[in-house]
Amino acid sequence: MTSPSLISLTFVGVGAIGLPMATLLSRAGHAVTGVDPFPAARERAAEAGFDAVASFSDASASDTVVVMVATPDQLSALVTEALTTDAVSGTTWILMSTVGPAAVRTEADRLGNAGATVIDAPVTGGVARAVTGDLVIFASGADADLDSVQPLLEVLGTVRRVGAAVGDGQAIKVVNQHLCSVHIVAAAEALWLAESLGLDRSAVLDLVSGGAAGSWMLSDRGPRMLLGTDAPVTSSVNIFVKDSGLVADAAESSGASVPLLEVARDRFTSAAERGLGLRDDSRVIETYER
Repeated sequence: MTSPSLISLTFVGVGAIGLPMATLLSRAGHAVTGVDPFPAARERAAEAGFDAVASFSDASASDTVVVMVATPDQLSALVTEALTTDAVSGTTWILMSTVGPAAVRTEADRLGNAGATVIDAPVTGGVARAVTGDLVIFASGADADLDSVQPLLEVLGTVRRVGAAVGDGQAIKVVNQHLCSVHIVAAAEALWLAESLGLDRSAVLDLVSGGAAGSWMLSDRGPRMLLGTDAPVTSSVNIFVKDSGLVADAAESSGASVPLLEVARDRFTSAAERGLGLRDDSRVIETYER
């Protein structure tokens, strides 16, 4: 890992995954200012050792802006707010949210026209790997721009350069989330099948997870599927409602047929409609149990 030069940076979105990411950057010596509209998030940032403010306009000018908002609309609103200030020209924006290729390209154009450099760098790995700095980062942009932010990103995880065009990182993340969505629902369905056959789900999980039928999602989410509604939340059902929707939108715009994704998306949507939106995404199994 290359030793990063210490910089001032604004980290927008210090929620479940953004907080540990911003904390690692702060502990690495960077001058981090968090931005989050929720008072509880700002309090947690203070407890983690860095200041946080309610809006981008309240943050001091910085060299770099890291964005970890939840939705395309939130990204658009952030850019709109930023463009009303004098804090865009000459800065580098690292867009690490999962918001889809179209949204990132649109907002990158707006920021670029205002004089900013934009890196597209969505992440995968969830909260657990954000805490340990073991995220996988799908980074796209011009080589020189990626070179300049590589040391910073390496604080957060492994950087995989996936293309020269902003939006390529989001496209890879769309494929990633397609597989994650389908695999989680497949694991839930298989464990429900096991129970319906009169088998002990825990024993079945032990027997199949290490063989040809195994998957990372089965091994990771499967045990939590056995814990009940109050299983620890590492990634919520609502995240996959949003992400499977982004996959569906990208597939439609490209003309790709994704029938398995549609089945998985329906399950996550159904789980949210049953009041499980803030529960762990493993709780999609309850759409079978009920």
